[in-house]
Amino acid sequence: MGVIGCAGIAVRRMLPAFAASPDVEIVAVASRDAAKARQVAERYGCRAVHGYAELLAQDDVDAVYVPLPAALHARWTEAALSTGRPVLAEKPLTTNPRRTAELLELAGRSGLVLMENVMFVHHHRHEAVRRLVADGAIGELRAFHAAFTIPPLADTDIRYDPELGGGALADVGVYPLRAALHFLGSRLGVVGARLTRGAGRRVETAGAALLGTPGTVTAQITFGMEHAYRSSYELWGSEGSITVDRAFTPPADHIPVIGLRRGRTAEEIRLAPHDQVAATVAAFAAAVRTGIPPDDGATLRQAELLDEIHRFAAREEPHATG
Repeated sequence: MGVIGCAGIAVRRMLPAFAASPDVEIVAVASRDAAKARQVAERYGCRAVHGYAELLAQDDVDAVYVPLPAALHARWTEAALSTGRPVLAEKPLTTNPRRTAELLELAGRSGLVLMENVMFVHHHRHEAVRRLVADGAIGELRAFHAAFTIPPLADTDIRYDPELGGGALADVGVYPLRAALHFLGSRLGVVGARLTRGAGRRVETAGAALLGTPGTVTAQITFGMEHAYRSSYELWGSEGSITVDRAFTPPADHIPVIGLRRGRTAEEIRLAPHDQVAATVAAFAAAVRTGIPPDDGATLRQAELLDEIHRFAAREEPHATG
């Protein structure tokens, strides 16, 4: 694995998971800052490379991980695919659905795996929730609510920079949106949306959207990055409900709990801890081995829905401020 960039998510989460994986060897880490590349590379016993293009010139790099700011994902993902290498790219894959479609088409045409790094979908708790719904534990599904909000970031954080693809929707809104897709399917569409900016910010710092399926199921998502922390979703059915807390970024040793309520009866279903970062790395490695990406079209539909939310919000209140 060659890593293009030394972003926080790479240093905190992905590089330790790569190092611990029996399927992956880290051979090179690249940065535009040579000293930063050396510092990270020394920690993992790999080669430091000065510059992203230089990493793609390394003969021993079989696959590439791209943890750059969102606005740079498309350029360097395309560059890596063009050298014949599979890519694991941070979310969102690109900042517009057309480019997402182009990159997925390029990967498919080249027989390469292109995987967006949405990690929570690889946690076994969500598959357990799917099984409960499929088995009729809450009757017929009627509604889905999800929220992901985080406290304010440092003023210098790139997520406040529009030129780098910042904003709450792409950074934290993608989690409840992807969860809605995970449970309700690709026919989900946007009904309405609102994005707001905190004082002095150049990007949206909060938002909400209402979505629905062609049938009777609605989805409400809430997101923000100047809030009290929340990471949860709930499914309501005709006969009960399912609640999941710490849904999107649980630590590896967290004991997952699924709350199930039917009428006056409530129970907690406890599962074994599961490391979703390690599971994501394993899923990518398996996809590279088989040539089959673990994606049923969710990456492209997610990109389309992100764009729809932006367009709905602009139509309703183009100059919204907090």
